Amino acid sequence: MKINEILKELDLKQVQRWTLFSIVIGIVSGFGAVLFYLGLNAVSNYILGGIGGYYPPSPGGELSPFSHPETNIRWLLFLLPAIGGLIAGYIIFTYAPEAEGHGTDAVIDAYNNKRGFIRKRVPLIKAITSMITIGTGGSAGREGPIAQIGAGFGSTLATYLKLSDRDRRVMVICGTAAGIGSIFKAPLGGAIFAIEVLYKGDMETEGLVPAFISSTIAYSIFSSFFGWGHIFATPSFKFTTPTELIFYGILGVLCAATAILFVIIFYGLRDRVFRPMKIRPHYKPAIGGLLVGVLALFFPQVLGTGYGWVQIAMNGDPVTMSIVFMMAFVLIKMLATSFTITSGGSGGVFAPTLVIGAMIGGAFGQIMHLVFPQIISQPGAYVLVGMGAILAGVAKVPIAAIIMVSEMAGNYNLLAPLMVASTLAYVLSGRWTIYEKQVENRASSPAHRREMTVDILERALVKDAMTTNIVTINSSLSIQQVLDLIHKYGYTGFPVVDDKKLVGIITFEDAEKVQVEIRKTTLVKEMMTTNLIVTGPEDSLEDALLKLLDRKIGRLPVVDADDPTNLVGLVTKFDIIKAHAKLSSNR
Repeated sequence: MKINEILKELDLKQVQRWTLFSIVIGIVSGFGAVLFYLGLNAVSNYILGGIGGYYPPSPGGELSPFSHPETNIRWLLFLLPAIGGLIAGYIIFTYAPEAEGHGTDAVIDAYNNKRGFIRKRVPLIKAITSMITIGTGGSAGREGPIAQIGAGFGSTLATYLKLSDRDRRVMVICGTAAGIGSIFKAPLGGAIFAIEVLYKGDMETEGLVPAFISSTIAYSIFSSFFGWGHIFATPSFKFTTPTELIFYGILGVLCAATAILFVIIFYGLRDRVFRPMKIRPHYKPAIGGLLVGVLALFFPQVLGTGYGWVQIAMNGDPVTMSIVFMMAFVLIKMLATSFTITSGGSGGVFAPTLVIGAMIGGAFGQIMHLVFPQIISQPGAYVLVGMGAILAGVAKVPIAAIIMVSEMAGNYNLLAPLMVASTLAYVLSGRWTIYEKQVENRASSPAHRREMTVDILERALVKDAMTTNIVTINSSLSIQQVLDLIHKYGYTGFPVVDDKKLVGIITFEDAEKVQVEIRKTTLVKEMMTTNLIVTGPEDSLEDALLKLLDRKIGRLPVVDADDPTNLVGLVTKFDIIKAHAKLSSNR
C-alpha cells in the first residue's frame, strides 16, 4: 500500500498531517545540511587550503572538522576559482541549468510561478556545484544551496504523495525554512525568512507553523553534530544610550544606499557583461572565477563565504580590520560575488551580503568611535547591526534579518538598534532587491491569483448581468397564447405582471402540463407559480447562481429591494456565465 493511501486511511486531521510532513522534511533537510556542510568544508580545506595554501579564518562558533595540510604552491590560488567555475559550469548547464546562480531565487520562482515544482535532480546538482564553487574560492554563500536542497525535497515529497499545488508550495516553504534554520543555527529566523523572502512587502503566513516545526527539527539534527553554539562568538554588546539610535539610524541609511549599489552592480554585470558573451554558458562561470582570482591576488579575503572576517571585525581589531580595509572590502566583495554568481556559478548571496553589511557597520562604528568616543563605546556592535540592515535592504526581509542576525550572533541586546537600522534600510532601498523573482505581495503572485479571482461572482452584482428588456405577460392570457409567445420569442418562461406588479411566473414546463384541448380556455393565473424565488439588483451573482442551482431553475426575477412586486430585470444562468467571462477577461 502506498504511503499516501495509508495517510488517508489514518484519516489524520490537517494539523496532524502537517506536523508529520514537517517533521519528515525537517529530518531529511537536517541531515542534508550536515552532509552539505561537511562536503563544503572538505572541498574548501583540501582545495583552497591544501592546494592554494589559503585557509580563511573561521567564525568563533565554527571550527573546521578537518586538519590543514601543508602546501607550497600558493601561486595556484588565483586559478582555483576559475577551475572550480569551469567544473561547476559544465555540471550545471549539462544536467540542471536551474541550479545556476543564487538558489534562493530559484526557490522563489518555483513557488510563485511553477506551482512549487522543483526537479528531483536539482538539490543534488546544486549541492555538488555549490561545494565546488565556494570550496575553490568563489565568493558566495551557502544559504541559496541549502534552501534549494530543502525546498527540493519538500517539492519531491509532495509530488510523491500526490498532494495539491497549495500543499506542495507549503512543503517548499518547510524545506527552505529547515535548510536555512539548520545550517545558520537560526531556527526562528529560518522559518521567518522562508515565509518572508517570497515577496517584497508581504509574507506567506499559512506556511508559518509548518516552517517552525521543520526548522526546529533540522536545527536540532544539525546542532547535534556541530554543537549548539552560535555561528559567531560575540562580545557582550549592549544598547544603553538612546542617543546612539541616531547613529544606528544613519547606519541604516548607509546600508540602504549600499543595498541599491549592490543590486545595480550585481545585475549590471549579469546583463551587460556575462549574458551578452557569445560563448556557451558552460564556460562563463570559469571567466567569472578567473576575475575573482585576479581580485584575490591583491585581496585574498574575498575568497569563500567571509564569515571569519566578520568575526574579526566584530572583535574590534583595528589593525587587521582598519577603516580603509573595511571600506575597500565592501566594494571588492560586491564585485567578487557578482563575478561568481552572475556568470552562472552556484552559490548564495546571503553570506556575501552579511559580510558587506558587517564591513559597512565596522567602518562606520570605528569612525564614529573616533569622533564621539563618549557615545560610541562599542564600535564592534555596529558590525552586527550593519549585517541585519543590509540584509533587510537587499533581500526585503526586515523581520527575518533582525531575528536571524540575533540568533547567529547569540546576542539579543541590540534588538532596538537592529529594528531602527533594518527598518530604515528596508524602506529607503525601495523596490531594489537581489531576488528578482520576488513579487510585490500575495495578490501579485500567480500562486494566489486564482484565489484572488475565484470570488469574481461574489464581488459582481446582479445588476451587472441582468436583462432589463423583459417580455412580460398578463395573468388573464390563455395557456395557448403563452405557448405562442414562447415559440415567437424563444424564451422558456415569462414573468406575470398585473397592474405593473409582479404576481407570478410561468414557464414552458408549466404550460405543457395543461392538456391540449383546454389550453385555450385555461388562464395563466391558474398555472403560474406565485411562490417566487427572486433576487435584488444589489445581490451578488454568487448568491443568485446558488439560488438557481439549489432550486434547479433557469431564471430569477430581479425585484426592487424596497418593493418585491416591482420587477426591474431578469437574470439567467447564461447571463451569469457571460458576466463571469467578461469580468475574468478584464483581470
